[in-house]
Amino acid sequence: MRAAVINAVDGPFELVELPDPVPNGKVLVRVRAAGINFADVLVRRGRYPQMPELPAILGSEIAGELEDGTRVMALTSGSGGYAELAAVDRAQIVPLPDNASFAEGAAFLVTFLSAYIPLTRQVRLRSGSTVLVYAGAGGVGTATIQVARALGARVIATVGSPEKVAVCLELGADEAYVYDELPEATQVDVVVDPVGGSLFAGSFARLKPLGAVVAIGSAAGAWTEIDPARLVGRNVGLYGFFLGRLLRHEPEVVGTAVGELLGLWQTGAFKPLVGAEFPLDQVEAAHALVESRKSVGKVVLVP
Repeated sequence: MRAAVINAVDGPFELVELPDPVPNGKVLVRVRAAGINFADVLVRRGRYPQMPELPAILGSEIAGELEDGTRVMALTSGSGGYAELAAVDRAQIVPLPDNASFAEGAAFLVTFLSAYIPLTRQVRLRSGSTVLVYAGAGGVGTATIQVARALGARVIATVGSPEKVAVCLELGADEAYVYDELPEATQVDVVVDPVGGSLFAGSFARLKPLGAVVAIGSAAGAWTEIDPARLVGRNVGLYGFFLGRLLRHEPEVVGTAVGELLGLWQTGAFKPLVGAEFPLDQVEAAHALVESRKSVGKVVLVP
């Protein structure tokens, strides 16, 4: 099989021929699409907290076919997706809806689970609650806008450029702004933050009493430390979400959420946004697009 391999931090991808993976109790999936998550970029740059051993094949989510032709989506336990074949735990295989493309399947699991589980298991999201979504045109952001709307929330999105404002509005956001244009008086019930860095520290001032920040990622840099007295004094909370650890320790929670999400998807409540597709031999260009912060939705490789 062909696979895109990184051999060193900051090194180029190398497209190589490798032996087909041996299942060893797992299931072989013929990869038709592999999603690129920002975590992959952080791994390549040596900035991910749980670095894999190199050389490695990146890619934590795929869509493709089983040997009998069944169309599926799957999580790969963190790596192996940038290839023509992947060996996947049977428990992490999910049916791909008939009306969905492989690219949409590869854009679904990580982003929508990262939006849906916090908004249904962690925060107290009520009909009419207001959710502020950072990086609203990104993978997690586009999923969060749609999930929050499906749950009856009012959504405000912030983005890094004027061009992305329209993307958020088209997905159902009630308001969308470039970051520094968000009105100072904006107060919300929930902030969903896949960005981190300086944005994170300022999130708590945006919360209404009993509101909460959900920290999902740190694409812009490490989170600043928060004094618990600040949370107590404002009657607000902080949640953290990391899908990989939850999948390892509470797989039944993830499995139940997947079932609920599939039901909502099939009703037309939302649709994964695929912003760009690249063949496997253009993985460098695909990563460059994600790293440039100019992409929208999920960037997908098509082996």
